[in-house]
Amino acid sequence: MAWNLHGTTAQDGDLVELVGLNHKHFIIRLKAGADFQTHRGVLLHDEMIGQPWGSQIFSHLRSPFFLMEPSLADVLRGIKRNTQILYPKEIGYILVTMGIGPGIHVIEAGTGSGALTTALAFSVGPQGHVWSYEKRPDMLNLSRANLERVGLADRVTLTERDIAEGFNEVGVDALFLDLPNPYDYVSQVKQALKPGGFFGCILPTTNQVCTLLTALRVNKFAFMDVCEILLRFYKSEPERFRPTDRMVAHTGFLVFARPILVSEEEPGAELLEETAASTALEIIA
Repeated sequence: MAWNLHGTTAQDGDLVELVGLNHKHFIIRLKAGADFQTHRGVLLHDEMIGQPWGSQIFSHLRSPFFLMEPSLADVLRGIKRNTQILYPKEIGYILVTMGIGPGIHVIEAGTGSGALTTALAFSVGPQGHVWSYEKRPDMLNLSRANLERVGLADRVTLTERDIAEGFNEVGVDALFLDLPNPYDYVSQVKQALKPGGFFGCILPTTNQVCTLLTALRVNKFAFMDVCEILLRFYKSEPERFRPTDRMVAHTGFLVFARPILVSEEEPGAELLEETAASTALEIIA
């Protein structure tokens, strides 16, 4: 895995998750001779190196912790942030819907704290690559530090630029925008994407979505989908199994589309839209 996990035991250099009382989580990288200080005592890295995953370990105050392999979701929840990040519930759907996997070349604009950047870099593997654009230098510095912390910086090229100036890359497989006005950059998106590639975006309000849909149609994008992801957890107690008191509800509308090749004499985008919608309904049914 990307954070240097080795087999069944924690090793020097591994990224590990420590789960303490009340499910308090800490993610650290093991380093021989180092220690980790918490409000429940000090944990020595040397005492964790070589321990099987899932082992219970104790601080010098005898406070218990469990030594766990961090998942991608764990890493994203613990990321240092200055802005709102995309949640794992949206990120998972984005990765699947846009076909993000090993060897894929993808552009992202609106790097922010780098949560989606991290997930993209993790998913494309060492054979793929991520180009991420951000016009705020402080955000770029933060995202770079977050990527270096989990060992994924070599899979990402960070560029400080307003994407109104366009992208350096062309013919990429997928492109995702996390910007308040993505409809202003649809032409730049189409120039960077390969025909039939995957476009995605997240927006908080309906009026932004409607403006984007219009811009996508004008620029000959088709197969458009708009959705939101709602997530409800349940209490994992057999005697009182029920929904938790809070749920992760609306955080944004996800918009997906594909650039198509249609001649001016043969307007086919509308027909393709109808076909895509009816096909989706048939598959779901």
